[in-house]
Amino acid sequence: MEIQERVAKLRKLMEDNGMDAYIIPSSDSHLSEYVADHFKSRQWISGFTGSAGTVVITLKDAGLWTDGRYYIQAEQQLQNSGIRLFRAADPKVPSYTEWIREHLPEGSALGFDGHVFSAKQLKDMEKELDGKIAIKFNQDLVGQLWKDRPSIPAQNIFVHDVGYAGRSRIEKLNDLRQQMKGKGANVHLLTALDDIAWLLNIRGDDVPNNPVTIAYVLVAEETCYLCIDEGKVPATVKTELEEDGIQIKGYAAVTELLQGLQGNDSILIDPESVNAVLYHAIHPQVKKVEGANPSTLLKAIKNETELDNLRTSNTYDGVAMVRFIKWLKTAIGKEEITELSAGDTLEALRRENKECVGLSFDTIAGYKDHAAMMHYKATSENAYTLKAEGFLLVDSGGQYFGGTTDITRTIVLGPLTEEEKRDFTLVLKGHIALATVKFLYGATGSNLDVLARQPIWKYGMDYKCGTGHGVGMFLNVHEGPQRLSQMHNATKLEDGMILTNEPGIYKEGKHGIRTENMMVVIKDEETEFGQFMRFEALTYCPIDLAGVDQSLLTDEEQTWLDEYNKMVYDKLESYLNEEEKAWLAQEIRM
Repeated sequence: MEIQERVAKLRKLMEDNGMDAYIIPSSDSHLSEYVADHFKSRQWISGFTGSAGTVVITLKDAGLWTDGRYYIQAEQQLQNSGIRLFRAADPKVPSYTEWIREHLPEGSALGFDGHVFSAKQLKDMEKELDGKIAIKFNQDLVGQLWKDRPSIPAQNIFVHDVGYAGRSRIEKLNDLRQQMKGKGANVHLLTALDDIAWLLNIRGDDVPNNPVTIAYVLVAEETCYLCIDEGKVPATVKTELEEDGIQIKGYAAVTELLQGLQGNDSILIDPESVNAVLYHAIHPQVKKVEGANPSTLLKAIKNETELDNLRTSNTYDGVAMVRFIKWLKTAIGKEEITELSAGDTLEALRRENKECVGLSFDTIAGYKDHAAMMHYKATSENAYTLKAEGFLLVDSGGQYFGGTTDITRTIVLGPLTEEEKRDFTLVLKGHIALATVKFLYGATGSNLDVLARQPIWKYGMDYKCGTGHGVGMFLNVHEGPQRLSQMHNATKLEDGMILTNEPGIYKEGKHGIRTENMMVVIKDEETEFGQFMRFEALTYCPIDLAGVDQSLLTDEEQTWLDEYNKMVYDKLESYLNEEEKAWLAQEIRM
């Protein structure tokens, strides 16, 4: 069924159900960023495959709202669909709710599936529309049309050993209950899949590249319920969970548990992560204590065991990356290599390590102008063949039992233009500025983001995305609440938090450049003025010196680059054979 035909059939269903507009977001019932195929309704209705975006269909018009990472991709994928692109991050572009308010007359009706909208989104819409447009949030119209829709995944869960996690599920539950008590709640609903996996030290395979399981958790003072497809819980795992006081219930049982709460109960609930349908299943007499899930912050601050395991996992990842870059630079011009085969080779090298479970996201291997699309994905139809010139940008990561990795390297394949070399160096300068900052405790990612942009801004350029994000511990590659972004973020950067450092320059029709390391926040000196903090690099892979215009680097920046590449050699040396060590030493000019 072509996109235009799907939209036409949706409009017919909208008319049948008295709706003048219908919204299709990217999320699942747990408000996840990355979702199983069953929940890719927005992709099915629009053809746009990016991870973020919202489609609005009216009886006469249609639009897709997405952020700066996907502008180029969305323009291409929406061609001939009848769906217009709204560049959501640009000034003066209305939000989709503003657009709906402006284009629907008073008395119209707006519909969406409340399972894939948060309670907060519903509240905000109700406030913005001010009763002038009716809201119907109880129908999945796309699901009625999508006849060959994939089923909800049902992969078995497994235990994430405390030797990796550092703390038992009993310890984590005790910490969480203390937080609940402090907020005056005796019950807590958890719907975020990564929070659930972290809390119970379990992992799954229900979402591609994200080792989570589709489930709900309800924590009470003495009991914890795991609501999950019971067929996904092997007997040994069930026994272990039950011994730790976890009761296994069916996935749909979460609604009954919520409806069974009494008037004297008080439930801690995050309206940004709980869907609108579950939120409204709670009896009005039950007190709702609204706020962020305490587990989100607890999860973000890694313990020493987790950090040790993350350093080891990044070492394994660095070995795979060095072997990949060596192969690529040696083979280029001698054998046919495409963006697709390059990504496949890197995945195979990662999987040689028995600790590697898979990828942390689909590899982005973009050559020349393809790299200007921040979340480009090569296919057999669009993949470029690499040549011994220009850049290949490779943004990739692995899932290891000991941690999740995320790294981008822009690799020089041959001669560069002056513009390419200048842009590579400006990105590097931004990366170094952030990597070397010393800051006073209390700073947030919003305070530091400008450091990475300043060298790029000086040349009248910018990148339309954040500078960095948190990373999970054998969990989601994007993890909050901390982030490095121009957007306001109130989360203080704490000792043990992970962030990526990934400034970039993206020029449509030309090239894309990014240098990305993972780093951990650690304590520096404490003085009469307070506790100072800094970052420790967790990614061990050389930065390509062939892309650097040394005339643009200060002495301090050059020293950092030399010391970083030498640190990489020291970290990886014992894992490499003699030929690999000799190549790496030459590559970093030791």
